[in-house]
Amino acid sequence: MTATDFDVERAYDDDRFSAVGVFGSDRMKVVCGYFEPGQFIPVHAPSSDVAIHVQSGRGIVRDGAEEHSVEAGDVVVVEADVDRAIKADADSRLEAFLVTAPPPTDAEHEPVRRGLRTDDVDPGGE
Repeated sequence: MTATDFDVERAYDDDRFSAVGVFGSDRMKVVCGYFEPGQFIPVHAPSSDVAIHVQSGRGIVRDGAEEHSVEAGDVVVVEADVDRAIKADADSRLEAFLVTAPPPTDAEHEPVRRGLRTDDVDPGGE
């Protein structure tokens, strides 16, 4: 069994969101995500579903062309092959528990890396 605690795993990074791996297999990836105000996971559309539980704070989750405000206690799911992104509000840290199944491939995460390099939440450019 794998077990953890948000307080134990908590790790913020001044430059970009922090993803602390909790569990990984060929079927599923589980991370605790820690976002300083305004930090984000850029838009990408991997062939995997993601379930997000907001532990604390406020932010936006993109699901396709729609953006949804989220706050502590919310649970949202974005299906595979749909554009997704997460961004903390400008005035709030955000902590979230993310379960992705199956884990995205390295190639599917290229838009995330590109967006983080260029500080662009939508590196594909809508």
